[in-house]
This record gives sequence, structure tokens and C-alpha cells, in this order.
Amino acid sequence: MASDPPLIPEQRQHELLRLLRGAGALSIRHLAELLGVSHMTVRRDIVVLESEGRVVSVQGGVRLTERAGTETPRERTSRAVLELPRKKAIAGEAAALVVDDSVVFLDAGTTCEALVPHLALRSGVTVVTNDFFAIATLRDYPSIQTIHTGGTVDAASGSATGPLAAATLGALAVDVAFLSTGAWDTTHGVTTPELDKVTLKRAVLDAASVCVLVADSTKYGASERFKVAPLDAFDVVVTDDELDEVAAAELRERGVEVRLAPMAAP
Repeated sequence: MASDPPLIPEQRQHELLRLLRGAGALSIRHLAELLGVSHMTVRRDIVVLESEGRVVSVQGGVRLTERAGTETPRERTSRAVLELPRKKAIAGEAAALVVDDSVVFLDAGTTCEALVPHLALRSGVTVVTNDFFAIATLRDYPSIQTIHTGGTVDAASGSATGPLAAATLGALAVDVAFLSTGAWDTTHGVTTPELDKVTLKRAVLDAASVCVLVADSTKYGASERFKVAPLDAFDVVVTDDELDEVAAAELRERGVEVRLAPMAAP
């Protein structure tokens, strides 16, 4: 029987954080055993997570920071910048799903924010969003009518979440919703470290006629502690063309349309 392929660094770091959320602190030796990697690999992952402010090294091991379980602030993370070409490619592919005179929901995140310039090419579009960064971008496009959900402010992601935001979605008929995620796979579906985000994302799934997951392939294979929905709850998954072929095939077998955005040559 073939063994599972090794995790890429970002998947491994997501798993390391998940393990720490359950234990609070773990030794490097124990983490190496749980992850099936060398001590040196664990130490390299810890260095990356420390630079993002998510963990703190202690003697012989590592523990979560006080802000454990929250996402890295968008304005301070280098990952959003590094993956920007990938996100722009996905946004361009996803924009083909939007037609004139439609109501569109944009979830929080840089991938959904990258959709805004494409929406300006349509007429009569209304954008509903919980994302403050997207709202700032939309100010440059007065032709797009904009509705913010309101709700509890999550300073780390620059967005609003919780039941108040969800209630706004319940009062709207959304034609197409674009949801983002930092963790997705065919086993766990879409997951998140924040419980309030589950409430909002599920409200979006209920409110929208067409639900689209926009997520780059570097996030595939990672999982967080709170489940949002299985992947077959989405009508379409838009990702980049570096998604594993087996994963894409499994999604299609489940009846999900998969759109792979071609990555531009470096």
C-alpha cells in the first residue's frame, strides 16, 4: 500500500499549529514523531511560525503565543505578497462566473479582494462583503454598489464576523458568493480556526444561488479545528493549475466544477 506523500512546508506548519492548539506546548522530539519528520525540519518550521508571531520557542520545545488560533494579520504577512500572482490568476478565472446586474458576495481575504477590478467590467453589480480591505478598494469603483455586512470586527483579518454579519446575509439574495479559506482538503472540507467565521460562511452558503470556493493550491491539504462545509457544498472550486491532479479528479467525481487558473510563467 502506497504511503501518503510528504506534506509541503505550509501544510506541515498548519498541522504543527493544530497539534499545539490541542496541547498548548510540545517538545521538538514529540513534534518530530507526530509529523514524521526530522528535528531539523521541525525547527525550521518553528522559525517560520515565530517570524509570523504564532508560536514562541521554549526550552526543548515550542508553545502557542497568546494570540494562538487566530490568523496572521494581512497587513503584516509576507505570504499574501508572495502568493499575489497566484491569487490574481485565480481572481481572473473566478470573475468569469459573474454576469451583469448580479449580487456578489466577497469573503475576506486577498484572493477575493483581487476580484474587485474584474467586477468593475460588469454593469449593475452589487457587492456584499465583510472585508474592510475590499471596501477600501471598492471606493475606487463608484459604479459598483457596495454593502458591508457589519458585525464583530476581527482586526487580524481586517474583516467582520459573527451572528450580526450573518444576519445581514440572511436579508439578502446573493447570486454568486466567493468564499475564501486558509485550509481545505477533500477529507475535512473547508475549515477555519475561528468559530465566528463558521457562522458567517455558513450564512453565505445558505444565501447564495451559486457558491464558489476560491483558494490557492498551497492551502490544500491543511485543516483547522472548526468545520465550515464539505467541498461538495460548493458549486465551483477555483484554484490554480498546481493543484494535485488526484484532488481535482476527486472533486469532479463529487459533482463539483473545478476551474484551474493557469499560472503565468516566471
